[in-house]
Amino acid sequence: MRSRSLYRGLAATIVLALAANTTFISVNATEFTATAAQNRNESNWEEKFRAIPQAERIKEYVRLLSAEPHHIGSAAGKRNAEWMRDQMKSWGLDATIEEFDVLFPTPKERILELISPEKYQAKLKEPAIAEDPDSGDQNQLPTYNAYSGDGDVTAQLVYVNYGVPADYEQLAKMNVDVKGKIVIARYGASWRGIKPKVAYEHGAVGCIIYSDPKEDGYYQGDVYPKGPYRNENGVQRGSVMDMPIHPGDPLTPGWGATKNARRLSRDEAKTLMKIPVLPISYGDALPLLKSLSGQVVPESWRGALPITYHVGPGPATVRLKVVSDWSIHTLYNVVARIPGSVYPDEWIIRGNHHDAWVNGADDPVSGMAVVLEEARAFGELLKQGWRPKRTIVFCAWDGEEPGLLGSTEWAEQHAEELKQKAVVYINSDSTGKGFFNASGSHTLERFINDVARAVNDPKGRGSILEAARSRRSRQGRDDGERRDMRIGALGSGSDYTAFLDHLGVASLNLGFGGEGGGGIYHSVYDSFAWYTRFSDTTFECSRTLAQAAGTAIMRLADARILPFEFTNFAETVSGYVDEIAKMSTQSMKEADISPLRKSAARLRQAADDYDRALRSIANIGDLPADAKALNTLLYQSERKLLSDAGLPRREWFKHQIYAPGFYTGYGVKTLPGAREAIEQKNWAEAAEQIKVISRTLDAMSSQIEAAARKLQGQ
Repeated sequence: MRSRSLYRGLAATIVLALAANTTFISVNATEFTATAAQNRNESNWEEKFRAIPQAERIKEYVRLLSAEPHHIGSAAGKRNAEWMRDQMKSWGLDATIEEFDVLFPTPKERILELISPEKYQAKLKEPAIAEDPDSGDQNQLPTYNAYSGDGDVTAQLVYVNYGVPADYEQLAKMNVDVKGKIVIARYGASWRGIKPKVAYEHGAVGCIIYSDPKEDGYYQGDVYPKGPYRNENGVQRGSVMDMPIHPGDPLTPGWGATKNARRLSRDEAKTLMKIPVLPISYGDALPLLKSLSGQVVPESWRGALPITYHVGPGPATVRLKVVSDWSIHTLYNVVARIPGSVYPDEWIIRGNHHDAWVNGADDPVSGMAVVLEEARAFGELLKQGWRPKRTIVFCAWDGEEPGLLGSTEWAEQHAEELKQKAVVYINSDSTGKGFFNASGSHTLERFINDVARAVNDPKGRGSILEAARSRRSRQGRDDGERRDMRIGALGSGSDYTAFLDHLGVASLNLGFGGEGGGGIYHSVYDSFAWYTRFSDTTFECSRTLAQAAGTAIMRLADARILPFEFTNFAETVSGYVDEIAKMSTQSMKEADISPLRKSAARLRQAADDYDRALRSIANIGDLPADAKALNTLLYQSERKLLSDAGLPRREWFKHQIYAPGFYTGYGVKTLPGAREAIEQKNWAEAAEQIKVISRTLDAMSSQIEAAARKLQGQ
């Protein structure tokens, strides 16, 4: 049996990294083919698939889905979901809508005013502009932060830079206390929900978040509508739910928010912010910051507004009032299936969200349109007689923007079934122009590299892998002689979170970017007009993303042996262990890393043994007697990286290798239990978490060893 039959994810050559010092063994793909005819047939289906996606169709989906504001609970959001369901039905997929009822607050009253030493009433409004007809659409959500606490507070103002823990350490050195004050922080350096969280921990009574033009405005380039960057009135909406505790509906943590579900009270919910929070433009921020005195801030704290940045407190005194309507709203997930012909109970899941803060042409419609075109392309193949061996599930999630609501509730509701059947989850969110990028489970690193080798770059720069590697090299991020481009680890911030971090489903996040720029994120200016002027204007990258993700889906759906690979994973984990060891030695007290070293060494050996067994099967020329049992071991391997107890103080997050940081929000922390304990110098917890991770890696090694034995017929 040969490559595209036995190990469908591999393309031309398999290079195996077998040890810590990296020994390479090349295996020619022709050793893995079943028959030449079978291989040609599968290649032909791939080529047929990649010929189907059309840039013009993707453009039309973007135009239609971003025509009106369509946040969760809106009439347009429901219409979009119904339209997508009907489209997928027309393409031959079994499509339905699954509803959940979730807590989604919307603002009733927002006030921000400078009381002294001068008077200023913040506009809190993004005006329509003539060049963008959608910027004045009806039914736009106001500028606000969802899940802000209700409150009406008046206090002196303190500038806290990005508002992350390190900034409060600097404030302490400057003898500045925020207790009883309102803080103003600029967007950047962490996820927005961390800023009010840390402010509250330090005694602040309110939090204002603004977009500084240094990161998000004229310092970067011309502002909209002349250029792509955020203008002085642009505001970044967004959730400030404490998602590092858990995403999803705050009132149903760990279970699906069905119509009759048990719900916590708001007082019992752990992820709701305690103080009022409001986002503002840099136009509204300037009078506030200009009125501050006190010490001049450190150089790294200075933005690009035409003022000297002072920290305060005062004499600026501001009033901040936020009152929300805390209603339950219905969300609409679209779920469409193509049944598997051989393994119907093994699911390849592809998802993107469809809700937006306003019109959302970039975020999320650009990515949702790509997923729709993939679904249409598979529908065309079905008409031509193709059938996947495994079930393919397409999902259009609602409620991602407030806190990954739709995907989390669906995953929690179907948790037991997903634990048994979910093979891989492939996510996208917004996509743009430039270069292919991928992050995710490192057991899929080699697989997605091989997919990227098979897809042509839209600008004629070879394959999308070659183009991406060339760019990385120019940026000084060269992977050296390593055949595979490294993929990033996943933290949070999109709909893969429940699948990977809670259920242990191996996941990938795919998209294009790197050549665009802009500051319309979560504003009224994220529109079809902006996207078609400044992002993927030809939709060529969007089409290529559909080709790449669809190729990945097809290879996973039709694999005789699933393309999970463990040497890259073992190498990556060893690197994480080295980082933990370095952190420990740099601290005043060194943690005992030896259990991790031992478990990482066993993991490398298990990965080596599995690849040797795979080559042995190739030489025999036949599948193992129980291929289904082998594949179950492979796709269940990611589950072994979970701990039932979860991470300290946030039990919902069960993955022991990847998690969003407690104080980073979106940003990943690898080996999070041990890493964060060492960062906090909590040595007892660090020692315990090292043991937990070690046991997790040993469980993974046992699973890989079992897969190797299954390959050998034992």
